[in-house]
Amino acid sequence: MTTITAIPMLMTASKVPARPRRRAVARTRAIKQAAAQPIGGHDAMKQSEAAALYRLMTWLSPSFPVGAFSYSSGIEWAVEAGDIVDAGSLRDWLAAMLAQGPGFCDGVFLAHAHRAASSRDDAGLREIAELASAFAPSRERHLETSAQGRAFIDIARAAWNCDGLEQMVSCCDGATVYPIAVAVVSAAHAIPLAPTMQAFLHALTSNWISAGARLIPLGQTDSQRMLALLEPAVVSTANRALQASLDHLGSATFRADLASMRHETQYTRLFRS
Repeated sequence: MTTITAIPMLMTASKVPARPRRRAVARTRAIKQAAAQPIGGHDAMKQSEAAALYRLMTWLSPSFPVGAFSYSSGIEWAVEAGDIVDAGSLRDWLAAMLAQGPGFCDGVFLAHAHRAASSRDDAGLREIAELASAFAPSRERHLETSAQGRAFIDIARAAWNCDGLEQMVSCCDGATVYPIAVAVVSAAHAIPLAPTMQAFLHALTSNWISAGARLIPLGQTDSQRMLALLEPAVVSTANRALQASLDHLGSATFRADLASMRHETQYTRLFRS
């Protein structure tokens, strides 16, 4: 009689090291997931949203060195001519500039330039930049918007550079007026158009109020009241600009355009425009 003894064998699977590409993909996925997670719980913003807000608050702050404090957009002449004499007349003047003048037009240019830059439409971006540069109604208004645009681009290159920014700037072929510069830099940083528009028009309005406060003069509390009262005009102008085509461009603030032209020959001046 033959006895056969069976000895069980332990089977072990060898662990195959992950391929480098799989590890890279896993890291990229983890980074994207982390960016999508809210900071500080459900009530906080995602990291990408927080970064966008941080940059917009920086770029469109009065402390961002584009020289906005040097320009009044013709408000200085309007004060000297008696068109603006108090808080009420300044508010009416600025509401018109927002809804029917340079505020709306700059918003339209910003919207179309941002979309063209985001979609890498180089030819379209160049055409929009050229049109925006040619749209300034006076020499001093052109000086104001082009000087701020160049300063904005230069500072962005120095402190906030990112992939794709140089290509977008080169597409403009030097025609980087202020709304185009803000559009290009925000698009390069993948900051959404809607908050960029609101921040841009808020900064524009704040600078106009600041100029008026130094000319009338106007107190700090009255300046804040005016900014609060102009909030509906800023919001509605932003919404109109986001929906407008380039065919909707146009201004009905002829008195403000004349003010920017006559400012050049004023006897005494605090501002460059």
